[in-house]
Amino acid sequence: MVPIMAAVFGGRLSVGATIPMLIFADCIAVSFYRAHARWDHLKTLAPWVVGGLLAGTALLDYLGGHHSRFDYVGPLIGAMVLAMLALSLLRGRLGERMVPHSKEGRAVTGVVAGFSTMVSNAAGPVMSIYMTSAELPKNQFMGTTAWYFFIFNLSKVPLLLWLNWRYPSAPIITAQTFAFNMQMFPVILASAFCGRWLLPHIPQKPFNNTVLVLAAIAAAYLFVPK
Repeated sequence: MVPIMAAVFGGRLSVGATIPMLIFADCIAVSFYRAHARWDHLKTLAPWVVGGLLAGTALLDYLGGHHSRFDYVGPLIGAMVLAMLALSLLRGRLGERMVPHSKEGRAVTGVVAGFSTMVSNAAGPVMSIYMTSAELPKNQFMGTTAWYFFIFNLSKVPLLLWLNWRYPSAPIITAQTFAFNMQMFPVILASAFCGRWLLPHIPQKPFNNTVLVLAAIAAAYLFVPK
């Protein structure tokens, strides 16, 4: 979703164009899986995510006053996600201190997830790697990620509105993007019900492998020049 939106709206504007759709989808996901969340994971990640959100806001603030044709943020996020994926796949050799659910790993995961979700709504691969590394069952995977994104996507709105006010010549949210969001809401609703029907029919191991492969593809695509 992230590279598609960036191709349609451009990197900066795609952040604001995507967030209303994400929040709408988050509301549906929370209504489906609200009882399955692992709040211990959310509580340990939260302080680090907040730090990442503030760092991402600072970067967007800086880029708002320094226009560049090259998107430096996408490749940076892609590199961090691929590094985390490599650590996740090699955790048997590297030891438990080097995986996303260790104490050090939670700090890195939280900061990277907060930073990447703020600057490009691209925290999905990061959280996917963290959840599969924690070996959560499918419903707990869905419930925990649903609450995570619902809480932190909502928290991004005032920060994005502040950036919109600060740099009106480089907007993040516009009437055009919001009109696009309104057209997408029915499609998101229908897709959410399709996903809820499909999830029980997917075995756990293929589910985990599919999540990791899609995370790698999404991260690699962030290196492609836009």
